Amino acid sequence: MSKPTALVTGGSRRIGAEICRELHREKMDVIIHYNTSSADALDLQKDLNTDRPDSAHVLQGDLCLVDNCVSLIDRAFRINQRLDVLINNASAFYPTPIKTISESQWEEMIGVNLKAPLFLSRDAAPHLSRTGGSIINLIDIYADHPLREYIIYSISKNGLVTLTQSLARELGPEIRVNGISPGAILWPDNMPEEDKKAILARTILKRQGELTDITRAVKYLVMDATYTTGQILIIDGGRTLFP
Repeated sequence: MSKPTALVTGGSRRIGAEICRELHREKMDVIIHYNTSSADALDLQKDLNTDRPDSAHVLQGDLCLVDNCVSLIDRAFRINQRLDVLINNASAFYPTPIKTISESQWEEMIGVNLKAPLFLSRDAAPHLSRTGGSIINLIDIYADHPLREYIIYSISKNGLVTLTQSLARELGPEIRVNGISPGAILWPDNMPEEDKKAILARTILKRQGELTDITRAVKYLVMDATYTTGQILIIDGGRTLFP
């Protein structure tokens, strides 16, 4: 009998890679999706397969294109002939100041952050319904508290909140759909130290979170939260309580 299988988009690096490791520790087979980070994806696959042979798989795809989303779900299902979990983690993140904003930036960021989770979820739903599976969308606290000069990113993540709630209504009772909104867990590349200190000063816990804070939440929503759907779990050290 095939083993429970999870597909993690953007699973080769950062939070996505740690989610893959966590679900793999829970004896799930994992499918590591990547777009351009092939070396990272293959290294992670090698590590996981060293621990448990033929339990980690790698698939490439540019999620801006709906056809690629359709293909990704089809290829993922054919690996084990089942799909139990879809983690929509892949994300585009960069500043888009209003004075220099472009249509191509809109297309890329909305495409990866919002359109892809919708169409991936649509095509994964028939497989997930057969296993009583679940979908988890990685959102961001900036969905409700927009980040200055990141207008498209903030819009896309706000839309992902609504998508999570809408999918929960559309796909229940067979499939549970929830979201996780991280705060200061991983810093963007090249963020100045003074900016990091300012962010942490505006959290109640006065410290940066750990990757395990997110991966444990994923484990909870996948393994234990059997009566939870349509919810957004905020993991931010209390930062959203500040005005």
